[in-house]
Amino acid sequence: MLKKRDLHDCHALFDLMTHPDVFPFVRQKANCYDEFMFITKQTIEAEERGELISRTILDEWGAPIGTINLYDIQDNAGFLGTWLGKPYHGKGYNKLAKDAFFEELFFETGIETIFMRIRKENVRSQKAAEKLPYVILANETRKSVYDQLNANGDIYNLYEIPKDLYTLHVMRHGAAAQESSHLLEA
Repeated sequence: MLKKRDLHDCHALFDLMTHPDVFPFVRQKANCYDEFMFITKQTIEAEERGELISRTILDEWGAPIGTINLYDIQDNAGFLGTWLGKPYHGKGYNKLAKDAFFEELFFETGIETIFMRIRKENVRSQKAAEKLPYVILANETRKSVYDQLNANGDIYNLYEIPKDLYTLHVMRHGAAAQESSHLLEA
């Protein structure tokens, strides 16, 4: 489902990223293939320096369909950035990718908080975030971060995923899945 970024995936990813329903919401925009290759190379190098964590999202056949990233890592916190190619919208890939990425971030890397800044005009992403039971709207609770994001105007909503809330969700979900499995065996 996820793999480390690789220059071999650039062609497929660039074609998906440039769709008009996707491109406006991509953080690392590239206007041509060579620029996308350059940005991807920089991303790989930045991950090696510990500045970000970036993964390619794969479909069930191993084809690249988008990316998921944690940017601006500081004090065990960072900002989530994710996009999927238009043909993969609404098919459950976003949730699967986030689940896998959050597991890695919280349980393998020491990240304590994941922030999501979502443009107020991006209703699709806001609804997706608000469906997740471990996401908190943090416009008021993280006011200084919210104000910094919106220094140039009221553009973003700020969401927070704290490790403890995510862990509680995983523990509850895991217990429910185990209980369901035992019922099926009976």
